[in-house]
Amino acid sequence: MSGKDQSVVSKEALMSTKSGKQIMKQGLFKSKGYRLFNKYKEETENEFPNFTERFVKGLLNEIKSDSSPNSTQQAFGDEVGSTEIILEASEIDVIRSKLENPDVLNDRVLRILNSNFVKMTFPVFNALFDGAAEYTGRKDPNLRQNIVEGHILAIDLSEPMDRIVDKDEDLEYLDDYKLMNPYILKLARDKISKGGDKVLKEFEEGFKDARIGQYLDEKLKSKPTTITEEEMNLSYKKYRAVMGTAGRNMALAERPLGEIFYLGMARAAEGVGCGNEIEDSIKNGFVKIPSWPLYYTLLSNDVKKGFEITLEKSNLYLQDARLALELLPEDFSYKEFLEFLFLTVEHYNQYWYNQLQKTNKWSEFESKLPK
Repeated sequence: MSGKDQSVVSKEALMSTKSGKQIMKQGLFKSKGYRLFNKYKEETENEFPNFTERFVKGLLNEIKSDSSPNSTQQAFGDEVGSTEIILEASEIDVIRSKLENPDVLNDRVLRILNSNFVKMTFPVFNALFDGAAEYTGRKDPNLRQNIVEGHILAIDLSEPMDRIVDKDEDLEYLDDYKLMNPYILKLARDKISKGGDKVLKEFEEGFKDARIGQYLDEKLKSKPTTITEEEMNLSYKKYRAVMGTAGRNMALAERPLGEIFYLGMARAAEGVGCGNEIEDSIKNGFVKIPSWPLYYTLLSNDVKKGFEITLEKSNLYLQDARLALELLPEDFSYKEFLEFLFLTVEHYNQYWYNQLQKTNKWSEFESKLPK
C-alpha cells in the first residue's frame, strides 16, 4: 500500500487487524495477489517522478498558451456549478505570472499529488488496464499511459477542489489551485479522449455525477441535523462516480469487464469513504460533516454507536465489491490482485476504527455535535 500515512501499513498496524494479519500472511507466502500488488506498487513508485514531470510540463504549457484565462475560469465555474472555486478577473494576472515559474508550479503539483487517493489508486488502474488488455488480447502501452494518467489527473483535480471548498489545508495556495483547475481538467480530457468517444463519454458522465455528489456534500454542511439516508447515498456519488467510471474505462468501457470493474471499484471506493470519514474525525477532533458517522450518531443519539455502525456500513460496501469478483470470467488472471486490494481496504477501515477506540474522544465528539 502506498500513501502519505505509512503508519497504516506498519508491522504493528497490520498485526492489529484480522485483514492486516492476512496481508502479512500473503506477504510471507508470496501469494499471487501479493506479488501482483507489489509489482504495481513498485512500478508506480518508479514511474511517479516521470508522471509528475509530464504533468508539470503539460500544465505549464496550458497556462502559458491560454489567450483568455478569464474565459477559461468562467467556463470552468459554469461547468462545475460553483463560483467559489474560480478566481476573480482582477486576481488572474498575478497568480498566472507566479505559476509561470516552473519551480513554483512544480511545488503546487507535488502538493496536490501528495494524496492517499492518488498514490493508492495509480497501481490499481495500471493493474486493471493490464488485466483487461491481457483478457482481450489488446496491448497498447501508449494507450495505457494515456487512459491511466488521464483518470489519475481527474482524481488529482478533486484534491485542490476539495481543499478550496473545505478550507482545511494549503490555505496560502488555494488561489493558485483555482487557476490550475481548468487546465488539469483539460489535460485529463485530452489523455482520456485517446481511448475513443465511448471512453470519453463515460468519463464526462462520471465527472458530472461526481460534481453532483460534491455539490450535495457542500449543501449538507449547512443542514447537518436533517440529513436523510437518500442524501447520504447521493453524496457518495463523489466516490463511486470517480472510481467506478475509472474502473470501467480501464476496460475501455467494454462489457462485461467494464461493468464488473465499475461495480468493484465503485463499492470499494464507498467503503474507503467510510474509513476516510473515521480518519478525518480523529484528525479534526469532531465528527465529520456530512458523514455516515454523523448520520448514525444523530439517529441513535450515541457517538460510539454511530462509528460502530459506520464500520458495518463499510463492510457492506466491501461485500458488494467482492460480488464483482464472482462475476469475473473464469480465465481472468488478475482476480487475486483484486482480492488482495479489497483486503487492504478492509484493513484500512478497521485500522482507523481501532485508532478511534484508543483515542477515546467520545465526550469531545459529543460536545461538538451540531445542534
